[in-house]
Amino acid sequence: MRRRTFDMLAVVVGAALAVVLIVAGSLALWGYSYANSQVHSQLAAQKITFPPKSAFTPAAMAASHGEVTPAMIPYLEKYAGQQMTNGAQAEAYADHFIQAHVNEIGKGKTYSQLSEAAMKLPKGSPAYTKAEATVSTVFKGQALRSMLLEAYGFWQIGQFALVGSIAAYILAFLLLVILVPLGIWHMQRTEETTELFTASDRTRRVVTEAA
Repeated sequence: MRRRTFDMLAVVVGAALAVVLIVAGSLALWGYSYANSQVHSQLAAQKITFPPKSAFTPAAMAASHGEVTPAMIPYLEKYAGQQMTNGAQAEAYADHFIQAHVNEIGKGKTYSQLSEAAMKLPKGSPAYTKAEATVSTVFKGQALRSMLLEAYGFWQIGQFALVGSIAAYILAFLLLVILVPLGIWHMQRTEETTELFTASDRTRRVVTEAA
């Protein structure tokens, strides 16, 4: 094969690959935009607001009787007073606010464990009524937490799509601005009769294969 033919093929393949990367990057960017928009609208509709900044002071936490605890500060204080509208907020609220209260209410037991224990109590007894109220509260808390974590997962996929889009655009840029022009420049500087492999190269390859 002649060297100019090889260079031309490399340029065509590089340009085609750049087009594919641009299309892939555009689709990934659309995926990010769609996921971000859906999560934002769904979470905003719930109208969930984080505790205000004042709730994270020592005095306020002591007066709240466990509604806000020191363990929540690293995860929730940065969103203080904000309405929940993105996946990062949903994950923080689900794992470090709802879960903390569910654990406190259920004494660390799961919904299924609490429900099984309640079913063993005499129906209609005060103990049964109290246990069922706890089961209901824990179930609602876990259900809300699950929905928020699903929103977080969908949002996270959108973030991955954004990173993939940026990477695809960068690679396409390198191909179109650097590698393809470099291939064209090299092709123009190469004689039409120049072979990709010289006679010595062929001889060396034949000897190597024969050995």
